[in-house]
Amino acid sequence: MERKPLILGAAYHGNRMPHHAREDMRDMMRNGMDLVVHMFSHTDWDRHKNKMKDILSISEEVGLESWVDNWGLAGPPGDKSHFLSYHPEAHQIYSNGEMDPVRVCLNSEAFRAFTKEWIDTVYYIGGRTIFWDEPHLPHKEVDGKDYYSCTCPTCRKLFEEKYGYPMPETYNDDVAKFRLDTIAGYFREVTAYSALKGMKNIVCVMLGEEHGIHLGTLDSICSIDTLDNIGSDPYWLHYPEITGNKVYDFVFENTKKNLDVSAKYGKDHNIWIQTYNTPRGREEEIVTATEAAYDAGARTIIAWGYYGSDSNDYAAKNPEKTWMKTCEAFRRIREMERDEILKENRKRNGL
Repeated sequence: MERKPLILGAAYHGNRMPHHAREDMRDMMRNGMDLVVHMFSHTDWDRHKNKMKDILSISEEVGLESWVDNWGLAGPPGDKSHFLSYHPEAHQIYSNGEMDPVRVCLNSEAFRAFTKEWIDTVYYIGGRTIFWDEPHLPHKEVDGKDYYSCTCPTCRKLFEEKYGYPMPETYNDDVAKFRLDTIAGYFREVTAYSALKGMKNIVCVMLGEEHGIHLGTLDSICSIDTLDNIGSDPYWLHYPEITGNKVYDFVFENTKKNLDVSAKYGKDHNIWIQTYNTPRGREEEIVTATEAAYDAGARTIIAWGYYGSDSNDYAAKNPEKTWMKTCEAFRRIREMERDEILKENRKRNGL
């Protein structure tokens, strides 16, 4: 079987000045990276469309593949959804009747049409690979009671048509299945549209079970023919108990789970390394986590984000050192990969 090439990269956001982007893209290239994930939010669409076209062109010029992230298009993570200003009827509704002020219902036909317009614009700026970032349907807790979304009129109608009874306030197995079907239905439609334009579709899911889709339920979207690559982000800093040697174990185990599901469905994979919000003194864990992902079999490994995500309030506490450790970690597994290839070549030639 042909060996999958090792692909390394980082997410990039917070800058829309091409001359600065050129230096940053060169920095990534000089540090052995192969790809960059660019955010393309509604604000970018409205105000930076042609600048983003320039930045994608610069990325290609210096030798980086570009993935384009649907940053905040339907709401967090990322931006708040601007779409809701035009379609207030498309807000997600929790099972206690409260509206989510910033998230869009994925069953909204208007939002699906809007997503296709966004895809057209991504194609215009030069994007040929879409990175669908952390799809989910949220829960919320009020006075100790858990409520789920989405229970808007559209979802209630679809649920009752499918299951033969009104959508309940209390979460149950039918609700869990309906939520997964909602996410899968959205991606089946919008990725079919982008695939017709010759674009690749890549998705990354969060680990937490509360998000509606996670490593344990990835099967629900893996069967979609037009999703080419299924990934996850084993961000250990979200879990206070994961420190020291536990970092390697956590990242290794969750990477293996992801790769097992991807292999089952014949999909490629993407695994993310947390390089944002890194506390001072814990930068070395980036090296440990990167080694764990590599040892588990990951060959597309990406950092979130460039230079410790220094353009964001959630930046690493020491962005320069964090970036240094990120580049060191990537160089280390690049050399490990080269050593493995050399070993195979020598063995094949009887050496």
